[in-house]
Amino acid sequence: MAVTTTDWSGSYAPTLDDIEALASAALRDLPEPFASLAADVTCSVAEFAEDDVLQGFGMDSPFELMGLFSGVGMTEDGAVPQTGQLPNTVYLYRRAILDYWAEHDDNTLGEIVTHVLIHELGHHFGFSDEDMEAIEAQADHDPA
Repeated sequence: MAVTTTDWSGSYAPTLDDIEALASAALRDLPEPFASLAADVTCSVAEFAEDDVLQGFGMDSPFELMGLFSGVGMTEDGAVPQTGQLPNTVYLYRRAILDYWAEHDDNTLGEIVTHVLIHELGHHFGFSDEDMEAIEAQADHDPA
């Protein structure tokens, strides 16, 4: 019985820059009026969430958090930027995203990055996690 091997020597995991490029493409493809409303939101990619962020969510593993919105949602008090207020930012966590991608072969990496980005942008627009779960559940039941 012949054993076929694959040469993995030229293969590398997608980098921070690769994830950032996928996120930038997803932001460019946002339809209006969402694109305009999210124009001032920055996107940052890191390997993992910081320990204090994970602790704040009661998470033991950095692989549990693929993305995070930081800032003031459009529907919250103080949504009008104040002097010294940092811009709203979406953080994407490369290693958690790659781990999810490796375990779920039903989506491309670009689809996963886009999904996490859109979810976090939902917080910028004022949606809670529960709101977005309900929207996703409805979308899963409605044929396109």
